[in-house]
Amino acid sequence: MLRSFFSLLLLFAADERSTVEELHRKIAAAPAGEAARKYSVTIPGTTVSYDMVPVRGGEFQRKAPAQTIRVEPFWMQAHEVTWDEYRLFMFAKQAGENVNKDALVDAVSRPTKPYVEMSFGMGINGYPAISMTQHAANKYAEWLSAKTGQFYRLPTEAEWEYACRADGASPEPLADYAWYGANSNGKYEQVAKKKPNAWGLYDMLGNVMEWTLDQYIEGYASFTGKILSSPWAKATKPYPHAVRGGSWNDNADLVTCSARVASDPSWKMEDPQLPKSIWYHTDAQWLGFRLVRPVKTPTADEMFAYWNNGVEKEQ
Repeated sequence: MLRSFFSLLLLFAADERSTVEELHRKIAAAPAGEAARKYSVTIPGTTVSYDMVPVRGGEFQRKAPAQTIRVEPFWMQAHEVTWDEYRLFMFAKQAGENVNKDALVDAVSRPTKPYVEMSFGMGINGYPAISMTQHAANKYAEWLSAKTGQFYRLPTEAEWEYACRADGASPEPLADYAWYGANSNGKYEQVAKKKPNAWGLYDMLGNVMEWTLDQYIEGYASFTGKILSSPWAKATKPYPHAVRGGSWNDNADLVTCSARVASDPSWKMEDPQLPKSIWYHTDAQWLGFRLVRPVKTPTADEMFAYWNNGVEKEQ
């Protein structure tokens, strides 16, 4: 049943292609420039803002398997997407979209109403948004792109790890940089309360784990060669995807720049809906995300692939 539902979702996604092409024209008309400075964005029609931090292109060494990973320059959100931002996507009225109509924004799929309060009592203002599926995170990226006229997507595993390392290893002492099992008091905390890493990125480790674009491949088995340029394990099915960074619920050994977790259908176990919601992982109250904006604007086909990543393909 899950397979047929995601196949139906693919048919709906096919209707988005013309919208994505129009959105691509809008984004391409405003050159991205060079990722050389930090800047802030206020989401149009709201007072909610976020910061984008430049991440210069470069490389890092993966130990197992031994590989050199190269990435292109991009901006990354300074901290995890908060409820202040994400609730604008969940609720069109809250974003003022019932009054200020925008055809491109209206065309983006939005989450269905959750059947529970999704912060689970842990806090909303200034706290990271949690328990969304990778599909939901991808659609948030599409929505934010339509709202701002700038292209956003989830980071690849390579981009995420490169940004986390910031030309070094995982920062120490861990408690100065991360909320994790030993200091979190059993819940997430407001973003950017710990020290940022060397590149000015907060909460890359701990607080909530973060979605990446990649299909989870054990041991990176799909990547061959000693030098890899912008690797991405493109997802063709809803599970498993790679999640990075560790969370408020994890021991220190899982809160590192190299630790990886595979998403799993059990993260929806308490969802009473049939079929299970494509928007919420009700059992993953330690799961969130942040977005990147590459310097090079992708093609319309590439945008479509990013925003519909993981939708099961017809066999």
